[in-house]
Amino acid sequence: MKKAAVIAMSMALAGCGVETASSAATGAVIKKQEVEQGKKTLEAAQQKIGQAVEAQQQRPPADAEK
Repeated sequence: MKKAAVIAMSMALAGCGVETASSAATGAVIKKQEVEQGKKTLEAAQQKIGQAVEAQQQRPPADAEK
């Protein structure tokens, strides 16, 4: 009888491990997506900054109009 109980508990614990591993894998996928989205956001911000700098350089100096 003890052997059956040990086997049953082992199977239950093994199931928990699979669920934990699955949750960890899902979390890793979500983190990867967040990192990729962050990179895209950073690239977009850098482009906007570059465009603003370029536009600023093309304008004549403010004191040149006086």
